[in-house]
Amino acid sequence: MADNADRATDLAQQHVDAALAGRRFLGVDMTTAPGAECQECGTEIPTARRKAAPWAKTCIECQEINERRQRYAR
Repeated sequence: MADNADRATDLAQQHVDAALAGRRFLGVDMTTAPGAECQECGTEIPTARRKAAPWAKTCIECQEINERRQRYAR
């Protein structure tokens, strides 16, 4: 019979597995991918940002601008 710790461990493992599956889905190592440019301004997305958020399509500055726009659009 499973206790709460076992269920928590199973749930944590499911989250890890899902995260790893999502990373494999990207199919590209974004830390070294050439041409990782911001879709808004065209500048190169810094390596630190690509490592922290491999799904990022914008540089930090453009992302901040987009978030401010969304916040004030509500």
